Amino acid sequence: MQRVGELMAKHVDDEVIEQVRSSVDIVDVVGDYVQLTKRGRNYFGLCPFHGEQTPSFSVAQEKQIFHCFGCGAGGNVITFLMDIEGFTFQQTINRLAERTGLDLQLDEGPSSASNESTRNPAQDKWRAAHTFAASYYHHLLLNTVEGEEALDYLKNRGIDEETIKKFQIGYSMPGWDNLTLLLQQRGYEPSEMEKCGLLVKQEEKERYFDRFRNRIMFPIMDDKGQVIAFSGRILDANADEAKYLNSPESELFQKNDVLYNMHHARVAIRMKKQVIISEGFLDVIAFSRAGIDNVIGTMGTALTQNHITRLKRLTSQFVFCFDGDKAGMEATKKAFQATSGKTLQRSALLLPNQSDPDDYSRQHGLEALAKLAGEKGLSEMAFSMVYYRKGLNLQNDSDVLQYTDTIITEIAKSASPIEQSYYVKQLAEEVGIGQDVIEQQLRKQLAKRAKSEQTERPALERQPVVKAPAQKLDATSRAEYLLLAHLLDDPTVFRSKGIQEDMELFVHDELVEAFLHLLAFYEKYPTGDFQRLLEVTENPSLKKVYMFATMLDKDPESSTKEIEDSMRQLRKYRVEKRIEALMHESKVAEKLSDYTKALELAKQAIELKRTLHTI
Repeated sequence: MQRVGELMAKHVDDEVIEQVRSSVDIVDVVGDYVQLTKRGRNYFGLCPFHGEQTPSFSVAQEKQIFHCFGCGAGGNVITFLMDIEGFTFQQTINRLAERTGLDLQLDEGPSSASNESTRNPAQDKWRAAHTFAASYYHHLLLNTVEGEEALDYLKNRGIDEETIKKFQIGYSMPGWDNLTLLLQQRGYEPSEMEKCGLLVKQEEKERYFDRFRNRIMFPIMDDKGQVIAFSGRILDANADEAKYLNSPESELFQKNDVLYNMHHARVAIRMKKQVIISEGFLDVIAFSRAGIDNVIGTMGTALTQNHITRLKRLTSQFVFCFDGDKAGMEATKKAFQATSGKTLQRSALLLPNQSDPDDYSRQHGLEALAKLAGEKGLSEMAFSMVYYRKGLNLQNDSDVLQYTDTIITEIAKSASPIEQSYYVKQLAEEVGIGQDVIEQQLRKQLAKRAKSEQTERPALERQPVVKAPAQKLDATSRAEYLLLAHLLDDPTVFRSKGIQEDMELFVHDELVEAFLHLLAFYEKYPTGDFQRLLEVTENPSLKKVYMFATMLDKDPESSTKEIEDSMRQLRKYRVEKRIEALMHESKVAEKLSDYTKALELAKQAIELKRTLHTI
């Protein structure tokens, strides 16, 4: 077990920790990741630390703690952020301080994105270089003759200066080494700038040049709004180059993790309880100009499980709004598939004439785009009917049969009988085939599907899901936890009740360890500080013990009686276990024909039994 003194080595003054902790509300911080609903005095939501369908994750605003009754996770606002983001203690204090306007600038040390990995010390320079590059590109766009063509291009697309500033849009000049020379002048090593994606190395000449040239620059930012990458769009649509050029992946930027505009959209997503997922930079910007703030962009990549996990912390309602062309329809189909079975409400907004949100806003106006965003989207089944109808002629018998068979297969995947009935009726009307015929075919599909699932899924996977029963404590365990709960509430209980001298009072190993850890903690913090205890307790099992104890119902008016009753129960249990041991030893001695020893042990057991009523 780690010593408390070692755990205290956080290099942050206790006064600073208390100042930061008391300046934020855990409900606000947790609410950035979890949809919370108030029930009684506490807030509840789906636990972000394990998959569940029924909310068992509780946030107690009065105590400023959280606890999951499902997986046992718990702590305070600092430990929550450390657990969910993988931050170090110092990083967490800095993030919380920034929320309240405090500028601590603590030395964050190595990143704890993984407990075993350390942050590349060059990352700070990489971030600074990206910030400088973004400012440089932004300046070129707004304040130079060279940037006028790009600025006119954006304004012709309806993007005004306010929007340009909001998204820090910029422009990179055609020259080969404009940024390269500026970075070198500021002390940045070209080799490092190549690693982070700003420069490219020309191997044969051993020289470096700018990765982005003559492009409109869209900075890609992390959740804090710090620039970590770029995407550059060509001005000349006829140029023999890729339309968009993105930064390569690096330790700063992993495309499968990052969502464009997340730093702007997070609060709006949580407030509206909905996220609109689009594809490109200009699509997100079009929505923003239309007053729709809960929009993020996948930047041309498919929606990944990392994306889904991050968004699910904010909302359970996903609206897909990709391009209306074939590629966009494919992206929507894949998005539905990727989010299937994740207890999400999913729908799709379809754009007419193969347009994207940016095109649509320029053709029909921002109000039309805003109206579209407010409409109820198509369900997965309704979208599938549109998707599979594309390119078919329903006046052609062969196409009708192909379409009908495909849609019946899709309907069979629906878990809801109501949905199945609804879409069977709709399909029958659409293709002119009798509803009873389609229902008959659907029953065959359902039977085939059920049989396939039974044979393909492993036996273990076919076992019914058994919900874990609520944790029930026997009298002794409850006494242990109740006593620990009072010790957590009031350090003086240690001394006033003689518990400090009775080191064998607790029975189970995890409670003994929690007791000893708490005893060491109170040596440093004699007046007690439960929030601080959670922060310095690095053992997850110990933290769960403390959280479970503090969530127990206690009677504040009868605390003395509860403490004494708990101690009595534990001492009685200890005596009973000793009696059992003596009787067992007596029987062993008797089998070995050592009757004198057997009799002596039995007498000791009888004497102990007589003391039980005096405890």
